[in-house]
Amino acid sequence: MSEETSPNTDTAAGLALVTGASSGIGRALVQQFVDHGYDVVVTAEDAELHTAAAQLRESGRQVLAVQVDLTRPEEVEQLWREATALGRPITAAALNAGVGVGGGTFAETALDRHLALVDLNVRSTVHLAKLLVDHMVAQGEGRILVTSSVAAVAPGPYQATYNASKAFGHSFAEAIRHELKGTGVTVTSLMPGPTDTEFFERADMEATPLAQGSKDSPEQVAADGFAALMAGKPHVVAGSLKNRVLAEVATHLPDRVGTAAFAAQTKPKQ
Repeated sequence: MSEETSPNTDTAAGLALVTGASSGIGRALVQQFVDHGYDVVVTAEDAELHTAAAQLRESGRQVLAVQVDLTRPEEVEQLWREATALGRPITAAALNAGVGVGGGTFAETALDRHLALVDLNVRSTVHLAKLLVDHMVAQGEGRILVTSSVAAVAPGPYQATYNASKAFGHSFAEAIRHELKGTGVTVTSLMPGPTDTEFFERADMEATPLAQGSKDSPEQVAADGFAALMAGKPHVVAGSLKNRVLAEVATHLPDRVGTAAFAAQTKPKQ
């Protein structure tokens, strides 16, 4: 299902595509693009996307809302068809859609939740990245932001597939960034820490110390991510100084130590 409106013909800043755009970091990233003069294609699986799109159109920018489930490959292709049907080059993208699975150990949680996480956080990111890279290389320019996490730096008990998916996203972004040198296309990994979004509720992690601790605003995370994307940086640890310290320290710890540290924050309270 898609919805589009805007008579605005000023396309100077370009067209951006943002996934997971209905709320949280994704919604804040779209606002960054719009505030900097971009028209946008936004997508999410929930109907809240259309409310967000209506608010964004108040800026006068063109907004195409495409409601799809990115865990389904055919709907990734549907999004791409509708985005490219506008007949304009996509010059920037934020691959932000993602979910977590918490609420217990891997043994205690349902397999279908974990597989849906892999489909969204990993497979759809690779699928869309491939479509975007081919498109952007052909036009000789483009910027891609992949939302990873500080969770990428260590294994994450009680959210094992989430940390693994974010480690994949970060590694993938850094690898294709290297491959794309000289093409005019850059890739940036966005690594937020705990952020004040619906993530913890949706992941069934509200009873964890991590969820009950301090959080950054999605607006600050998005501002940091957008600035890094526009500067062509390889990655950015967004939000508070605490996140940057955590990310730096964790990269030097043995996995067994980092794993135990994460477990203390992600184990549900009894």
